[in-house]
Amino acid sequence: QVQVVDSGGSLVQSGGSLRLSCAASGVKFGVYAIEWYRQAPGKEREWVANLSTGGTPGYDDSVRGRFTISGDYAKNTWYLQMNDLKSEDTALYVCAVWSAGFAYYGQGTQVTVSS
Repeated sequence: QVQVVDSGGSLVQSGGSLRLSCAASGVKFGVYAIEWYRQAPGKEREWVANLSTGGTPGYDDSVRGRFTISGDYAKNTWYLQMNDLKSEDTALYVCAVWSAGFAYYGQGTQVTVSS
């Protein structure tokens, strides 16, 4: 059974940085893409970034230039480096790992940016 664990969220001041991690275990057929989503209180979930094998990373306009997605497919570990954080980045961040046509989600990690 595939398990995904998100970590790295914290309280940070505006302008600060955080690096989120996404680790998958129990993967039998390999991971070909990951995505990061976030959901702020009272708002719908929104897509943040994605990374696929051999592909170009994709970013929502709201984070492009500030966030960087990366990872090591051999280690089944991926990261979301977040710089110049703003109060509107406050949300629960969730990683989705794609394998064999299915998406497996982490439990989420809370990022809170104080102004």
